[in-house]
Amino acid sequence: QVQLAESGGGSVRAGGSLRLSCAANGRTFSTTAMGWFRLATDKVQEFVAAITWSGNKTYYADSVQGRFTISRDNAKNTVYLQMNSLKPEDTTIYYCALQEDGVDTEMVVTTPHLYDYWGQGTQVTVSS
Repeated sequence: QVQLAESGGGSVRAGGSLRLSCAANGRTFSTTAMGWFRLATDKVQEFVAAITWSGNKTYYADSVQGRFTISRDNAKNTVYLQMNSLKPEDTTIYYCALQEDGVDTEMVVTTPHLYDYWGQGTQVTVSS
């Protein structure tokens, strides 16, 4: 079992920055990738960013490319999402997720239902 604990959400003005953190505890040695998703307006999980454990590849949604950066600290089993130039449309709940024993292709690591563990979510609010 793996437990994910997110932190770092909050409220900022448009153009501001936030950094989300996700600490993984438990049986993490089978990790393939970790990702960040957010709740879209239709209540569906929307891919934001992902990072693979083997090769350290990163992937981003077009809507956040160039503004958000995903990174990881292996020693702390923690993944970060640095969010810059935030826009009001970035407002929603952000979730961290972990995928294990998978294939670290772009299609797999960007697909929500292929992730095995999820955090509780953290609210990000961007005001205009």
